[in-house]
Parts: sequence; structure tokens; C-alpha cells
Amino acid sequence: MTNPTAAMLVIGDEILTGRTRDANMHFLAGELTKHGIRLAEVRIVPDVQDRIVAALNALRADHDTVFTSGGIGPTHDDITADAVAAAFGTGIDVRDDARAIMQAYCDSMGRDLNEARLRMARIPDGATLIENPVSAAPGFTLGNVHVMAGVPSIFQAMVAGVLPTLTGGDPLLSQNLTVMRAEGDIANELRRLAERFPDLSIGSYPFVREGAYGANIVIRGTDGARIDAAMTALSALFPEAAA
Repeated sequence: MTNPTAAMLVIGDEILTGRTRDANMHFLAGELTKHGIRLAEVRIVPDVQDRIVAALNALRADHDTVFTSGGIGPTHDDITADAVAAAFGTGIDVRDDARAIMQAYCDSMGRDLNEARLRMARIPDGATLIENPVSAAPGFTLGNVHVMAGVPSIFQAMVAGVLPTLTGGDPLLSQNLTVMRAEGDIANELRRLAERFPDLSIGSYPFVREGAYGANIVIRGTDGARIDAAMTALSALFPEAAA
């Protein structure tokens, strides 16, 4: 079975300017891997509606599911919900169930449900809500797109709520071998190994430690026996290496 693929769209000027370091991609990739879904593509776009719409339409056409992060807060530059509605060609407005969630949260915190906070209750037509157990303001799912907050704790909670609803594939497995040689010295052997095991992903990730060159060779796939066989062949190529 071919494992489903996912894409992530990270939205926000603060990511592109370096003011905020994105932590959500790393978390999402790990959680999807456990679920048998491959994170195949990630894009980062600014707070510009046309750019969000174009990227979202491309990603949702190419992948089984798309996760977005960022841009669903109370400020003027939080335009993700409007962009998603535009991408799907649907309307958007404050929705009663989202308003009720926000009203209950504001009441519990002794805050007013003012115009800014009410922006977080604007939901595209036809979407279903994603629960936010951290700060109440919901995300939403429309088609194969899951729209989530950019704050890591909220994003993680929303992912936990969405993942059980997705169809996964076989668990994605991996094994690693560290080879203390420069990539240029092992490239031919790795190419031949990849040709022997075309059903597996064989990646080389170089490093320098105390002036010495090396590479972590990672073999990934869904068939444990095939990975074991490839690792045996890899170890035979570099008997001095450490797993």
C-alpha cells in the first residue's frame, strides 16, 4: 500500500523575517510518521492572501491532506481563514457554534468578547471545527485542509485532535548507520545500494566532528525485513561503521 502524503503550509511574516523560529514542522513530521503518513512538502508564505491561496490550492491538489499553521488570531494580519475561504470559493462569517465557544471562554476568563476576539469565530462555510483545549479559539477543517494556530502548544493540541480522523498507512520505519568518511568517498556505494533497494529511501546526511568528515546514512521504508536486508548490505560496505 502506498502511504498517504501530507503537506504543511506555514503562514506568517514573522517566520520569514526570522523573528520567530518555526517548531511546528518538526513536531508534525514526527507525528505523521507515527501515523503512517509522509510529510512530503512544506511551504512558508507571508501574510498575503493571494500567496496563501495559490500555495494552498497547489498543495491540496497534490497531497492527501494539508495542515496550515498561523494566521487565525485576532489581529488585522490574521488572514488565513479568509484566504482558505477564497481558495475554496466559499463564504465566511462568524458562526454560532464558534461564537458560543469564544463567549464561554471569555466569560470564564472575565474578558469581553470584543470585535477582535470575535474574528476568531469567523469560519468558512462548510467547515468543521477543530477543538482548541488550550485557548478555546477553534481551528477548522475544510475539505482536506486542516487550519491550525501557529502557537506550538495550540498547534500540537489540534494535531492530536485531527490525527485520529485521518487514514494512515503502514508505519514508517528507519535505521541509521554512521560512517566516518566524506560523502564524496561513499557516494558510488550508496548509489548502487539505492539501485538494489528501489523500494526504500536511502539518505545521506553529512557532518563534521572535531575536523573529521562523516555521514549518517538513514534507510527508511515500511517493510522491516527489507530495511534489515539493506542495513546488512550497508554494514558490509562499511564494516568500520557504528549503528
